[in-house]
Amino acid sequence: MLRWILGGREAQGSVEKSPVLCIGEEQPKNRFTELQVLKGHFDIVRFLVQIDDFRCASAGDDGLILVWNVETGERLQELRGHSQQITAITTFTCNNEVTSHTSLITASSDRSLSLWDPDTGNRVQTISDLQSSVKCLLVLERLCVWVSGGEELCVWNKDFQLQCHRQNHSDTGITALIELPKNCIAAAMDKEIVIYRLTVCDSSVSVAEIRRLSDHQDQIRALININDRLFASGSHAGELVLWDAIEWNILAYQHILWEESQASTQTEIRMGAPKPSEMSIQHLTTNGKLILAAVGSGLYVYNVETKAVVTYRKVAHDSNVLHTMLLSDSELMSCSEDGSVRMWEIQDLPPSAEPASPGFFGMWSFSRSNKQSGPPSKKVMDIPNIRMLELTGDLIGHSGAVQMFVSFKENGLVTCSTDHLLILWKNGEQQSQLRSQVLFQKLEEKGGL
Repeated sequence: MLRWILGGREAQGSVEKSPVLCIGEEQPKNRFTELQVLKGHFDIVRFLVQIDDFRCASAGDDGLILVWNVETGERLQELRGHSQQITAITTFTCNNEVTSHTSLITASSDRSLSLWDPDTGNRVQTISDLQSSVKCLLVLERLCVWVSGGEELCVWNKDFQLQCHRQNHSDTGITALIELPKNCIAAAMDKEIVIYRLTVCDSSVSVAEIRRLSDHQDQIRALININDRLFASGSHAGELVLWDAIEWNILAYQHILWEESQASTQTEIRMGAPKPSEMSIQHLTTNGKLILAAVGSGLYVYNVETKAVVTYRKVAHDSNVLHTMLLSDSELMSCSEDGSVRMWEIQDLPPSAEPASPGFFGMWSFSRSNKQSGPPSKKVMDIPNIRMLELTGDLIGHSGAVQMFVSFKENGLVTCSTDHLLILWKNGEQQSQLRSQVLFQKLEEKGGL
């Protein structure tokens, strides 16, 4: 276990890494000050999934699935069977009257699906020779079935038996799936969201397409549930849409736009012109109240109830943000292609602060995206109660793009990267106290020094 003390501070509106802090200096709010490097993969690690309070599984381009103990960093199991990269992974929990057991389902570019027992490392079921590789998985535990999405939508039971399927007519296929009320699911397919309804009759299941939502102008990159009544989608063009989960109507449409300051010179405008990818919404996360969007290299927090921007940072990382998490209503975390994991806090503006620059958020409207007319645009500087997004911690350990992370709360944080490594981050102060307790216990057992 390495001791890693890092902090973050800001300078003139940009993110800047602070030097390593020394003993006696003021410590940052970042509590993850110890790290342990976990080795085992030999290619890009793209996925992490939490199995229980103490275990997670990692998977990536080497086709391996590794099971880890997050308390000790021990590699518990090595699941081998796929010959090509893993394209999707999820947990599947089967409950009965006595016990509950969690399995892993994986999909691979080798056009196969596998069911694994993470306790033993055994491959319980496998399906080979699919027509195409699966891009996403969704477990419907209430119905005890699971769904795979790619060029076709397939519904499977817990015994890996195909119940029904539908062929899709799209070059990209299904890239994301979420569960909706009334036995419905939403599938992102290029620029559209397709609503399917599952019908369960005795032991058989059927699926039917019932609606297509064609309000996005570009490819949908993120799709998430907010609560039982709402879901959200984000596109490559920076469109954030809030949907009614039952009627499937648009409740809010926000188009994130670049807007340069009027005081900028022509040279500054030209140099600051964004690339198309910088408007793309790569990831969305929510806690039911707020939506956190990773847009290009920036972060944007949106209030679901008030349908307003809470805070934003146009440049939160040096490269595209790949994954985000809301730790609370005021704390959040992000990771990026730049190799860093950053912790942020939403803070009130100082009383004497000048109005924030509109920056990335130029306008939003609540009309449908395919309509030409809409309500007048509204500038971010006109929004009351706009807040600041302050950097509180910077976790530097990976040498490649950090793909995602999983939080185990008090037990630590796990990150994965293109550098083939996982890093287990721990609360340094807590770990120091635990080591002291163990030392005192040993001294007591031996009767002191």
